[in-house]
Amino acid sequence: MNIAYSVVGNGPFDLVFVSGWVLSVLESAWEGPAADTLSRLASFSRLILFDKRGTGLSDRTTGIPDLETRMDDIRAVMDAATSKRAAIMGVSEGGPMTLLFAATYPERTAAAILYGTGPSNVKAEDYPWGVSREEGLEYLKQLSAKVGTQEWVDGRLETFAPSFAHDEGFRRWWRRWVRTSASPGAVVALARMNLEIDARHTLPAISVPTLVIHPVGDEVAHIEEGRYIAERIPGAEMVEFPGEDHAWWFRSEEIGREVERFLRSIWDRGEWDVVEADRVLATVLFTDIVGSTAKLAEVGDRRWRELLQQHHAVVRRNLVRFSGREIETSGDGFFASFDGPARAIRCAQTITDSVHDLGLEVRAGLHTGECELVDRKVGGIAVHIGARVAAMAGPGEVLVSSTVKDLVSGSGLKFQDRGEHELKGVPGQWRLYAVAEN
Repeated sequence: MNIAYSVVGNGPFDLVFVSGWVLSVLESAWEGPAADTLSRLASFSRLILFDKRGTGLSDRTTGIPDLETRMDDIRAVMDAATSKRAAIMGVSEGGPMTLLFAATYPERTAAAILYGTGPSNVKAEDYPWGVSREEGLEYLKQLSAKVGTQEWVDGRLETFAPSFAHDEGFRRWWRRWVRTSASPGAVVALARMNLEIDARHTLPAISVPTLVIHPVGDEVAHIEEGRYIAERIPGAEMVEFPGEDHAWWFRSEEIGREVERFLRSIWDRGEWDVVEADRVLATVLFTDIVGSTAKLAEVGDRRWRELLQQHHAVVRRNLVRFSGREIETSGDGFFASFDGPARAIRCAQTITDSVHDLGLEVRAGLHTGECELVDRKVGGIAVHIGARVAAMAGPGEVLVSSTVKDLVSGSGLKFQDRGEHELKGVPGQWRLYAVAEN
């Protein structure tokens, strides 16, 4: 897989720009007003630009990758650009991934900047913005027939930048930019993925300095969505711009001024390379053998020891394969952590399938949440929730919390609703899902 990137500017600190929607920032963007904003950002930073896989100059894929894969791509680009730590700036659709990256990798994130974005695109009882799932599915039906047409492309400009939508020069550039950025199939796949994403759970876990910039009259992402983010990230600063234009490419001076002020203050205070994260967003996995006592009685002590050794080898081999970290082993159970929920689910599935050959069945449970870091080990309420979810799983079942399900949109994983449950010692009702066979 090839990810296209470039580095512009030679400022003292690094800034990774995560473009919104499917828009490429490496070619056509520089032929129009977007160049002004990107040049302004590069005037005070070492600006790292890249095209998300499936868009622009990066390799095409089947569909659109999930947030976890996108995070891997950012780390790969940072490594290729020799950037150990950078500010991450996510605009519009790039916002949820930026939130997840900042919460998961505070050691790579000096600061987070969000422009015109929300943590979720779907309405909920406590989140009244966006669309309902039914409205989203209807939109997808209509989108498939229209995407790529001149009427549709022009309509997108009228939504993103109503103040400039009737300038024919801008319209010609915009049509070229959109059409060379992604295929119609990629546009539809992205819309389908966004219909499932809910990154609200990441907000309390973000410990890096955060700036939220939002146009007051934005019709793509409501101003209240930006305020929602700022209120829930500890210490976040919010700047509200006047006007209704969602488009970042027409706000070069406004955006450049606020981003430079914010990042220079961190740099000047000598805090750019200071990592003080005592909490991180992580996915915890618990597994244990079902009916271990009965199995011991059936096969005897010696054979049971052999089975345990083989079981442990299977689990550890797959933890390595899926980049998990073993935290603790107790008897026939494992406790591990992952930096991505999709990897954790696939690890649990593979373990569950592999131990069948040993004549064993395991249950597995996963939860993603804010974890405390103590001696490089994760702890806290999220760990207890993960253990309780595992205890609810049946033989051969991989059970996950709704938080995990919400973060793996686009991964191809499917789930069966297991309803709401009380988890021992954990307040409230928790909706759980069983991972379905693909």
